Amino acid sequence: MKVEELVWGAVIAIILYITWRVVHPLVAPIFFGLILAYASYPIQRRLSLRFGKRRSALVISLSMLIFGGALTLELLLVSVQVIMSFYEGVVGVFNWLLTLPLPADVLDFLQRFQGQVVPMIADYLSKQAFSLPSYLLQLFVFFFTFYYSLAYGEEIKGQIHALLPEKNRELGEEILRSVNKTLSALVRAWLLLNVAKGILMTVGFIIFRVSDLYTAVVAGFLTFAFSFVPLFEGWMIWLAGAIYFAVEGAYLHAIGIALYGFFLVSPMPDYTIRPMLVARDTELDETLVFIGMLGGTWAMGLKGLIIGPIVLNLLLVLLKEWKRLTESSRRLSSSPQGPAPRPPG
Repeated sequence: MKVEELVWGAVIAIILYITWRVVHPLVAPIFFGLILAYASYPIQRRLSLRFGKRRSALVISLSMLIFGGALTLELLLVSVQVIMSFYEGVVGVFNWLLTLPLPADVLDFLQRFQGQVVPMIADYLSKQAFSLPSYLLQLFVFFFTFYYSLAYGEEIKGQIHALLPEKNRELGEEILRSVNKTLSALVRAWLLLNVAKGILMTVGFIIFRVSDLYTAVVAGFLTFAFSFVPLFEGWMIWLAGAIYFAVEGAYLHAIGIALYGFFLVSPMPDYTIRPMLVARDTELDETLVFIGMLGGTWAMGLKGLIIGPIVLNLLLVLLKEWKRLTESSRRLSSSPQGPAPRPPG
């Protein structure tokens, strides 16, 4: 019997390992597809009363596809401009440093450093440019996951509840409620903060005279939109403005818009204002939420920004359950056992 259990355990371990190797490159699009479907589910539930589950999910997915396609095209155009400006800015900075009256040893170090850094940057940028097919594949997986999660949301929810063990079903339901509560708070904070980022970016472009009013409004909208795109976020917009000023020689303006964007748009608000919003809705400590976001991002990238607080909240649920079980066992052990039986006679 033990040999059979070991064989089946090894087979299951091998299957799980191969499954992870297959799914691992697509974890990010699947994860964000599930999160966005969760955020869009209230809309789908209302539309399903009129169009049905499948059609309403298809309508939302097609709308998202059109919006995502336009956003991706705009993203590519902006990315190319930012990448080229960044590369030219790095080369320009090195050329400017080499014209300064510096000691010969320093100039020699700068020349050798430039000879190593600039080719590395060019190689990295070229690799990013050729990664477009991979990005499109991830986009396809994202939309497929998004549609499937919307269309079969009730079935997925039912299957999750069916997997809960009968012995600890109450604890399992408490864990699911905790996940739902934390995820709802994260989604609300995500939406509110992205709207605020867009408004602040528009105001920043006007204050620092990066562009006219129309372009500033467009920059604000792109900041809002890019904040939903993994790996990009709103920092790309203020970085583009800072590079523009640096190329034009307006270094004070470049530093000003960079500091403004860093502290008020991205990434600083993600680790200051967002934890306060999430902590308020989940009744958690702000420090705990901050640690979850920062540690989760450090360990798992952008996915950790959402996974981190959820995991810490689940840890609190398990600790409370452990405390309840410990106190219950203590009460049973300390309760009187009744009078001892009298000896015969």
